[in-house]
Order: sequence, then C-alpha cells, then structure tokens
Amino acid sequence: MKLIKFLLILLLPIAGFSQMGGEGEVYLKGDRIEAKFNGGGIDKFQEYLNENFDYSKVTKLGKLEATFTVDEQGNVTKIRITQILDIESATEMIRVLKKCPKWEPARRGGKPISIEIKYPMVFQKK
Repeated sequence: MKLIKFLLILLLPIAGFSQMGGEGEVYLKGDRIEAKFNGGGIDKFQEYLNENFDYSKVTKLGKLEATFTVDEQGNVTKIRITQILDIESATEMIRVLKKCPKWEPARRGGKPISIEIKYPMVFQKK
C-alpha cells in the first residue's frame, strides 16, 4: 500500500506536466496571422457582402452558411454552401463569393498559407 501511495505521489506531477505540454503545442501554432480583406478583418468582408449581396433573392428566414478557402495568393476558392436556406440565396452567395476581390493571405512563420473560412449569414425579420 505504501508503494502504491509513493508511486501516485511520484507520477501525478508527471501526468500534470504532460497535459501542460499539450497546451504548449497550441501556443506554438500561435504565430499565425489571419487573412485580411481590403486592409481589415471580417468586418470589411461583411461590408463587401452587404454592398454586393442581393437580399431580394432571400425567400426564407434562417441561417445560410458558406465555407470557402483563401489560398496562398489570396484567391477565394473551394466555395461550398454548408447550410442552405433555399437555392436562390445559396446561388446569390456563390455569385458574390466568386466575384470577391483578393484577400491578403494568412501567414504562418512569415509564409503565406491557405485557410478555410466559415461564414454564416442569418436572415431575420427586423
């Protein structure tokens, strides 16, 4: 019994350290700089959508969600609608994303990387 207590006291700090080591891996990935749209963040992208999205195409209330990739050159690629309301609003979202100007790509370690962005739009009565 004393041996078990001794081993528990000895091994508990090691187990705690291994959990902290896993958190450290997340920190190491923290050098990523997010992609920018027209010199800003997602708020600038939202302004672009508000100016270019034809809201008359929306026939249902609810949530439309698009996923797309901003590649290493800043192009919008791999456009997908992951949550659909109706065909008209989904088609309009794809149209607006296809004509989207280039982004400033995300960077990791100073090098451009491609990232996936998930963007939801919620349509509700005002």
